[in-house]
Amino acid sequence: MKTAVFSARRYDQTLLARANAAGAHQLLFLQDRLSLETAGLAAGCEAVSVFVNDDAGAAVLEQLAAQGTRFVTTRSTGFNHIDALAAARLGMTVARVADYSPHSVAEFAVGLLLAVNRKIARASMRTREGNFELDGLMGFDLHGKTVGVIGTGKIGAIFARIMAGFGCKVLGSDMHRNAEFEALGGRYVEAAELFAASDVVSLHCPLTEATRYIVNAQSLAAAKHGCILVNTSRGGLVDTEAAIAALKSGRLRGLAIDVYEQEASLFFQDLSSTVITDDVIQRLVSFPNVIVTGHQAFFTEEAIGQIMQTTIRNLSEFEAGADLGERLVRA
Repeated sequence: MKTAVFSARRYDQTLLARANAAGAHQLLFLQDRLSLETAGLAAGCEAVSVFVNDDAGAAVLEQLAAQGTRFVTTRSTGFNHIDALAAARLGMTVARVADYSPHSVAEFAVGLLLAVNRKIARASMRTREGNFELDGLMGFDLHGKTVGVIGTGKIGAIFARIMAGFGCKVLGSDMHRNAEFEALGGRYVEAAELFAASDVVSLHCPLTEATRYIVNAQSLAAAKHGCILVNTSRGGLVDTEAAIAALKSGRLRGLAIDVYEQEASLFFQDLSSTVITDDVIQRLVSFPNVIVTGHQAFFTEEAIGQIMQTTIRNLSEFEAGADLGERLVRA
């Protein structure tokens, strides 16, 4: 099946071609993000493969459908970048990667927490310059602290298990209870109680209308003073302006994010020789107690390999008319 692969970086091309070694599909690799301006590049393609910062909104899907595209498969578990209702209206099928190494994101979240708490990045930059002073590098023991986990699915539960291994008390907030989370000693509470009691809050929930800006001025005002916020899920979960205000007031002791609500125009490209006009991200990276990474929590050999294999499987099973199961995105 002829498929346009948008936002295709070198690793996408290498690993997706490897997963398609049998040549079952004709893959057209495009570095461009999918948008109204680039949708025409998929003309004649029965399928498109997209990533988290591609625009698969109603207008774009209408153009794709008019060009003959019948199938959209995203190389991610989240699908908030795809208008599933519009796809259904247009008779298009949408699929996702239902599961890939959840350890990749959970482990990275722990790494971000350790880095921002113990000032690891600042310490590394200092020693490179021959400065071995310790002033300004003090953190706190995680042992005995309370860690709040918002979203206790596969990734959130693994993150919670790691934090329990550090000797932390773990609180959870989720519409659906996970027995695995409770088995490791996690206790479910309302979000307000979680914010008020937690020394660390880590986000592991999908972005929906119900969770958009779940971290906002109100929740931060009720948060425990001096807490650390970690987000490796979706940028839209956090009202960035509210987080900046909380950093200024000291309500947030630190912020570590791998996702950003306006990341689409920034992430997955080299902008080091350009002037970045996003004032919000510029303010964020100016704080000494903030770490921003470019949506790399998923980026391990195991996770990427599984994502590419599932993408090829989605294409093959759609072409064969097979049941996509939990990988099918329903409106």
